[in-house]
Amino acid sequence: MHPLFSHWRALAAYLLAWGLAGPALAAGLQALGLTPLGWALPWTVPLCGVFSFVALATYYPCRSRPIDDLHSAAALSYRAALVVTLATALAAAAIGWDAAGRLFGHEAGWVGLTPGGRVLLLAALLGLLTLAVLAHDLLIAFQRAQAAGEREAQARVLARDMELQLLRLQIDPHFLFNSLNSISALTHLDPAAARAMAIDLAQFFRQTLDLAGRERIRLADELALLGHYLAIEKQRLGDKLSTAIDAAPDSLPALLPPLTLQPLVENALKHGLRLRDDGGLLRVQALVRDGWLHLAVRNPVPDAPCTPADDCGLGLGLRNLRERLAAQYAGRARVHWGADAEGFAVEITLPLERSAS
Repeated sequence: MHPLFSHWRALAAYLLAWGLAGPALAAGLQALGLTPLGWALPWTVPLCGVFSFVALATYYPCRSRPIDDLHSAAALSYRAALVVTLATALAAAAIGWDAAGRLFGHEAGWVGLTPGGRVLLLAALLGLLTLAVLAHDLLIAFQRAQAAGEREAQARVLARDMELQLLRLQIDPHFLFNSLNSISALTHLDPAAARAMAIDLAQFFRQTLDLAGRERIRLADELALLGHYLAIEKQRLGDKLSTAIDAAPDSLPALLPPLTLQPLVENALKHGLRLRDDGGLLRVQALVRDGWLHLAVRNPVPDAPCTPADDCGLGLGLRNLRERLAAQYAGRARVHWGADAEGFAVEITLPLERSAS
């Protein structure tokens, strides 16, 4: 939508200016002795009205082919063709409407355009449309710079939040202490299980540290981190926790921001499975389709699930994830959540990017 349509005062001022331009042009033609005012007005007012909307419409082709360093020559050629085509069409319409004045009893037409007048009209239209295109290019450049600045600022904020989230995961005392207590209890009951849990805990924290300076990781790496986390939770929850990771082979090299799935799984355990006496199945799915990476985390919910007013820690975390992905993928990422056949599901759709290695 043209920016003027969202600012009614600016649009009203623009239309008023062109509404006054018609009578002013008619008065100018009368002052030059070319035609009476009453004859000029039926020609100049419709001409200015049509031109006002045509000039606004040049915003859309300019936006569809913005000028950049890589394609500036093609974009300039496109604009030149646009201006010439529109000016020629408008000039032909103006000449035709002038001739239509004969139908209303004016033998020479509304203003009686001479060959020289027609050339002057075409030149004026070319100049005005060129100014309209230049004005729109400046407006589009300003909008792009403003949008880029907003995305950069948002990305910085989200990157800082990501670093804080990484730090929290690295030193989360609740998760760490519970894991250490479980290892301590298993040391006497099942030394092999205690050793395996200690290895998973070490691998989880080591891999989490490795993620700190990376913008994208492979889905395979994210699932490996998730595997260590779930192995630890499996030791703690026992038979209450069942897991299924269904990742298509062609999805494993796909790239995504680190810790996209792990917080979702953490929420699924904290607000879903742990609150159920019989636990349940936590399912993680990944597949590639039509150039998109589709991810899903599904889990059962408690018999008395939290109400939207309770939020249960889900709403804020999911909204933060949506904003983080929207900033990193310029609005192309999608995050949806809600009830499904298995209880609760979070579904993510990301543009497909693949690792070179």
